[in-house]
Amino acid sequence: MREHRYSVEFPHAAERLWALMQDYDRWPDYAPMVLAVEVLHPGDSNGNGLLRRVIYPMPMGRRGAALELVTDVVPNRGYTYTMISREPGNDQTGRLRLEPLEPGRTRLHFEERYHLTQAPWKWFEASIYRFINRKNEESMRALSQWLSDHPEYRPDLIPS
Repeated sequence: MREHRYSVEFPHAAERLWALMQDYDRWPDYAPMVLAVEVLHPGDSNGNGLLRRVIYPMPMGRRGAALELVTDVVPNRGYTYTMISREPGNDQTGRLRLEPLEPGRTRLHFEERYHLTQAPWKWFEASIYRFINRKNEESMRALSQWLSDHPEYRPDLIPS
């Protein structure tokens, strides 16, 4: 089993970061490995039980898809997700948490756990997840940059 943890501070309020994270149509605008997100089931009023399909690019023009179940949602603060694999034992789990700091600043905490059990993928687990971890971190930084570049997005959530 492998685990990746990442924390970074952003110059945005947790509520504004949260709003963009919940705006699935915008994920492809900032996340380098996301082509589209389809909400298959919205979950409850807070998003607990949300089921989403994340479409991502693969080599030679192909597309891949990951099913993600979102749980433990605390609005404006975070959630847990499970990437549901076709094969038992290959599910990945993760958590995203927003820690409000001074007004208009937030520390984002991201963690993901994964374990590949089938050949040939298990032989390449370390290199596969180094690539995925880099892309996840790029996506988090790009999310913040997108908000900086788009002050018109949810200005009601920018502290005065």
